Parts: sequence; C-alpha cells; structure tokens
Amino acid sequence: MNYRDEFEKGNENTIQRTSDESPDVYDSQSEEENEPKNEDEPIYSADELDKRAEEIEQKQKEMVTEHPANRIEFKNSTKKKKRNVKGFASMVAAGVVGSVLTLTVLPYTDYLENFYQIEEKQPIGISQQSSNPEANTVTAQPTSSKSASSIADTVEQLSKTIVGVVNYQQRESRGFYGSSTSQNVESGTGSGVIFQKNNDIAYIVTNNHVVEGATKLEVSLYNGEKVSAEIVGTDALTDLAVIKIDSKYVEAVAEFGDSSTLRPGDQVYAIGNPLGLDFARTVTEGIVSAINRNIAVSTSAGNWETNVIQTDAAINPGNSGGALINPDGLVIGINSLKIATSGVEGLGFAIPSNDLIPIVNELIENGKVERPYLGIGLADLSDVPQMYWENLPESVKEGVMITAVEPNSAAANGGLRAQDVIVSMNGTKIANSSELRKHLYSDVKKEDEIKFEVYRDGKLTNVDVKLTK
Repeated sequence: MNYRDEFEKGNENTIQRTSDESPDVYDSQSEEENEPKNEDEPIYSADELDKRAEEIEQKQKEMVTEHPANRIEFKNSTKKKKRNVKGFASMVAAGVVGSVLTLTVLPYTDYLENFYQIEEKQPIGISQQSSNPEANTVTAQPTSSKSASSIADTVEQLSKTIVGVVNYQQRESRGFYGSSTSQNVESGTGSGVIFQKNNDIAYIVTNNHVVEGATKLEVSLYNGEKVSAEIVGTDALTDLAVIKIDSKYVEAVAEFGDSSTLRPGDQVYAIGNPLGLDFARTVTEGIVSAINRNIAVSTSAGNWETNVIQTDAAINPGNSGGALINPDGLVIGINSLKIATSGVEGLGFAIPSNDLIPIVNELIENGKVERPYLGIGLADLSDVPQMYWENLPESVKEGVMITAVEPNSAAANGGLRAQDVIVSMNGTKIANSSELRKHLYSDVKKEDEIKFEVYRDGKLTNVDVKLTK
C-alpha cells in the first residue's frame, strides 16, 4: 500500500473534511467510490489509528517542507484541540495588540476628555442640563437671599442721591515785577445728600465746614457729571449748610428717618467720599454705638456742644456731609466728626436727622438760623487767669465770665457787665460757654426774658435780660 493509500485508509473513520478550500485538497470519498475495497487490508484499533494518523501528518509536514510548491492545506478534525489552543493564543495576542493600540493612540483623541467631562462630579450650586442635547451646558443656578441683596439694592438706589462737594477758594499768586493774579484753587472736598427737588431747584445738605470760605462750589454727581452749585444758607454752630443745583441733573432724592427711634446696636451704613472723589460713594457698615452724645467743638461762631450719634462705621476725611442710613435706606444722620487720635478706632459721629431737619428748613426759608441774641463775649472760667476771679467764693469752680458787652444789645440793656461770672440761667446751672449757648439756642425763644445769676465783685446777684433777635 502506497503512502497515499495509507493516508486515506488511516483517516477513513477518524477525520471529516470540510468543504473544499483548495484544488490541492484530496477528496477521499470520491476515491473510495472509484477504487474497490481491499479485503486483505489489516484492521487497526482506535489507538493504532491515532498513532498512524500522527505518523502520516509528520510525513506530510516533511513533504511540505521539502517541496514548498506542493504545500496543501490540512483541515484535520483530530487537531481541533490544537487549533483551539492556537485560536486562544491568537485571541490573547489580539487583545495585547488592541491594548497597546489603546494606550498609544487613545491619548491623542478626544475620547478621554469627553469621558471625564461627562463623569466629572458637578460642583455645588451648578447643574448640568442633559435632557436636551443642544442645551447640554453647565450653568450656575441663581441664588435668592432677599436679606443679603436688599441692602445692596438700597445702597444702589440711595447712591444716586450722594454727591461730592468741591470747595474752591480764591488764591493770589505773585508774578514778576510785583504783579499778582488770583484764581480759584481747590481747597477741599466733602460729601452731600440730595434731599429735596422743587421745580427747577434741587437742595443738598452738607456740613458748614465743607463749604465755608468757598468762592466757588462744584458738585460731582453719581454718574461723574460735575455741575456748579450755590450756597442757600449756612449755620456754623450746628455745622450744617444747604446748597442748591439745577434740578435737571437730579434723578432721585433721599428721605429722612426718625433718629429718635435709634438704639445702640442698630445697624447703620455710612455713604460718602472718603479722601476725595477717587473713592466716591464708598459704603461702610457699622452699628449705632451710642445716642445723645455731646461733643464739644470749636466753630467759627464759637464753641458749641453738639448732640451726635456715635457709630463705629468707618468715617474718614471727605465723608463729612455724607449720609448715615438705616437698613430701610432712610437718612438718620449726617456724618460730621471723628476722633482721629493715634490708637483710637471706630469713633465717628453724625448729626441726628431730628436735630438737622429744623435747621435745614430754616436755612431754605431764611438763608440763616435766627437765634436769640445777647450781645456778649464769653470765656470759660477755667480758661481765665485766676487773678481775675480772686474775689469769687472758694466753692465757685465753674461758670462763664463775660469778656465784653456790645453796646445797645440785650445784655447791655439788661445790665450785664464785663467780668460778671454767669453761673445759672433760669435756674439751670451753667458750667461753660457751650452750655450757655445750648440753653440759649435750644431752651428759650427770641424775646423771652431770662433770669441770670451772676457773681459781681464776689457777690451773687440776679440780672433779668429780655432777649432780641
């Protein structure tokens, strides 16, 4: 039996051929039909057949190696296990190749970026709209805190009523050959509050010391526009002034609140122009530190004791004349003073609205404040050399000495004299000139009669004086 016969017989009962894939694949079935069976052929057991098949396969491999041109494709079902192992190895190899491609190619694509954009945890307060592909964008959700935004809204509206006030004063400068020229030079800035608008005129309240001595006034509005202003009236003692501008420039006016309702601890806000117009409409926050504080001040009209609201809201030079407001946006004071001693912080003062309203109304009506008039010069007893009051009893330590009496004045007509020491008015003890002025301007009216207690030549005497304007 030749090699070909052995191949066919040895595989007759153990292998099945698949469909033809090559013209060189041998078809054992057709051969069996054409060739007669040999009865003398030995019969092999299953183990012998497997061994024979392996020998045949080895010979076929040797034949293919020796004759490459005669290679045939074998599809032997007995090698299914080996082919499965080879298939598994191929699959593993394909996986490795795929992983390598993933690691080398993927970083250069947008896949990772897009993946992490989708999976990244969204921050609090931000939501991602994904139901609509066209609107799949990250957006911030609006917050709603009425208490937090109301103050900002109030300040935003009220800031339109806060102005800067620039004081120009005339200065002379010397030129060559003794010539001189004069021009208006900026001498200071402050703040003001628009509080009334009547027909063609808008009125602004500010401090007297902001406009005092001005030959020209300029007002800077919230939108940066600058317009000329005129003085309506001033009052040096209370440090208040009213100026006016054309109403066409005014969009809003402030309203005054009732300062008598304030209590220590109430929230307040100061609005003004600290250090000039570069910091226009600066807002500072604080509380009412105290009410009914009496602060002694020196004014161009003499010493005065001013009733003020104390606050720890920051008040700096340039804030003078600005507004002190409550959370409702009502002006409850005009910022006027601060204690600027080294090491001291948070001591600012404002004129209460209830004190300034009568003054402001009178300034608009008369251009000045008409007060009872005595016609005397005053000096605190503590400031007078002791040689001038040696005749006073040792118990007298406080009072006001008259330094001069104006002729034909109420004091002269009532019999007051120079070097008299006033110790009381209508039964109210007077310790200094500030108390005398406060009692005169606050507690009595013009044409009232006042009973003075005075020491004259060391003796206590009474003098009645009828007041005039």
